[in-house]
Amino acid sequence: MDRVAKLKLLTRAAQYDLCAACGTQASRVRDEIGQWLYPTLLPDGKRVTLLKVLQSNLCENNCLYCGNRRSRDVERSAFSPEELAAAFDELVRRNRAQGLFLSSAVWGSTSCTMEQMIATVELVRFKYQFRGYIHLKLLPGCDKAVVERAVQIADRVSVNLEAPNAERLQKLSGDKHFTQDLLQPLQWAKQFHTEGVGAKAGLTTQFVVGAAGESDLEILRTVAWLYQEYHLTRAYFSAFQPIPDTPLENLPATPPLREHRLYQSDFLLRHYGFSLQDLTFDPKGYLRTDVDPKMAWALRHPEYFPVEVNHASREQLLRVPGIGPCSAARILRARREKTLRELEDLSALGIVSKRAAPFILLNGRRPPQQLTLW
Repeated sequence: MDRVAKLKLLTRAAQYDLCAACGTQASRVRDEIGQWLYPTLLPDGKRVTLLKVLQSNLCENNCLYCGNRRSRDVERSAFSPEELAAAFDELVRRNRAQGLFLSSAVWGSTSCTMEQMIATVELVRFKYQFRGYIHLKLLPGCDKAVVERAVQIADRVSVNLEAPNAERLQKLSGDKHFTQDLLQPLQWAKQFHTEGVGAKAGLTTQFVVGAAGESDLEILRTVAWLYQEYHLTRAYFSAFQPIPDTPLENLPATPPLREHRLYQSDFLLRHYGFSLQDLTFDPKGYLRTDVDPKMAWALRHPEYFPVEVNHASREQLLRVPGIGPCSAARILRARREKTLRELEDLSALGIVSKRAAPFILLNGRRPPQQLTLW
């Protein structure tokens, strides 16, 4: 199989590994030679296009949901480090890609596959002198020396937990052990990152949502714990989509709205000062679908409102629906120069004023829209 054919196959096979906040095809750009390129936002706010590719789709594991599982009859291939590094360099020189997202199925053994992936990144870094963004996946069960080298040469490393706990993981894969194979590499990565070895863009993980019968509460409890104990940079959520010729092919697809609500909740945990206890779940542990998690908190806490926009702290402003971290900062700057009196003043600052109106005071007065709710 030639290089272009491999790119077509192994970029398509990489579609289920997430490098942006949404795994939908709407976020992808098709290059003329056939591979998928993914626009993404880096931690520093810079937008780049990543080549997202597998080193190999040959797999020793048999995860129930996965299109690359060993018992599935699909076309298989693998890149040598030299082939993949050269293909990526060509895309960089043509200004088609500004970063690399490299993952792989477990080919032969975890150690052998990780050696191939590390060798690819070393060629990209040192032979082709690429200084841009690289996200490198750590495969289940990889050893400590591999994790250390990955952290040294990649901007970001990640381990796909797939499920929120060992019990749920067993419903997806009997080949992986939650603590030994998944949490241990993440723990080593955290150790090296804390010691300043590298991976300046931090550590991430990914969950398959809805395939193992887990609740939103189970997922977000694990996410909150990872932020506290593992210094995780962020979590990604992939709504389960059944794949033909897999054991879960008849399981219903997870609605995209569930994935969206998890991302909204994750943002509240990371950027808004919310805790897990601030989120609203139904008796079965699922987030509300009729309103977003922030609005759900506001409706549950009428005693907190209305908030006087001209005097409230940043923390108080962030609890108001329609006001985010950036718009809260604009409010704090704007009110040093003038008193905010009208909803138009807020709209000019980028606030979703219709959402905020029922929960605020402007110079001691409730906006007119507030009457419909209160």
